[in-house]
Amino acid sequence: MKVFWRGIFSSLTRFRASIVSNYLFVLPALIMFLTFNVYPFYKVFQMSFRDWNGIDPGGGTFIWLNNFKEALFYDSTWWESVRNAGTITLLALTLQNFLALVLAWIVDRGVRGAQFYRSVFFLPPILSGVVVGLVWNWIFRGEAGILNRCLTQIGLGGWTHAWFSDIRTALPALAVVHMWKGFGWAFIILLAGFQGIPRELYEAARVDGANEFSVFWRITVPLMVPVFTLVGVLTILGSMQLYDLVVVTTLGGPSGHTEVPMFTILRELTDNPRFGYASCLGVVFGFILVFVSIVQLQVAKRTKAE
Repeated sequence: MKVFWRGIFSSLTRFRASIVSNYLFVLPALIMFLTFNVYPFYKVFQMSFRDWNGIDPGGGTFIWLNNFKEALFYDSTWWESVRNAGTITLLALTLQNFLALVLAWIVDRGVRGAQFYRSVFFLPPILSGVVVGLVWNWIFRGEAGILNRCLTQIGLGGWTHAWFSDIRTALPALAVVHMWKGFGWAFIILLAGFQGIPRELYEAARVDGANEFSVFWRITVPLMVPVFTLVGVLTILGSMQLYDLVVVTTLGGPSGHTEVPMFTILRELTDNPRFGYASCLGVVFGFILVFVSIVQLQVAKRTKAE
């Protein structure tokens, strides 16, 4: 009996030791996550209920929900920036991802030079946003800009103007720059999704007499729904959090027509400065992103189920 209980005790000891060792392996990552993610979010959420300029000791005055009331009901500039980011996001979800889908499908069909296209299309996303902004500033500049010079050369000189300075074209021009930079991510992810589909399914469908459209609609699209969802969520998060291109190209101008949420938050943080209100805007913006992502995931689940 003693031998039996000694064996049980020894097994429990080894089991506990294995659990402790597993937690010790996870502990560094957990500490970093708590330190750089959870704790900052807690402090931002706590600060969103205060009126603080970031300098006065004591963390400012507790003002309950006044910051949220101002952000939700009275700050038209904030909601204008959200609308601008939503416009860029909508363009990216449609034009950018549709172009990425078409080109990824063409490359997956075995077009000549596929490896070259993979490299070229993936180049813009890995470039610095500052570099991309400076290059496109050069392209969209006034009379000295490349685009305006090309328009003049082909007899369309009446179309030339400073694209980033005109309120009619500033936001579309910024959206073009953002889509050019982010297109490669969608292309690579979609191409990987296409290549993950077993070729036997295509061959069986063609043997049964299915044409290319039927194969794409009946086989490719249903199997690509998780990939479409991933690309959509990443596009929304990336487009709504646009910042560096705005700083380099337009600085939110002209007259706030290209101001986006991240730019507004940091302007409230540094220019005014209103740390409490900037934190409030960050919390509101975070909930907007979470809500939009959840809605898209639910729509994708229903689409996949059907």
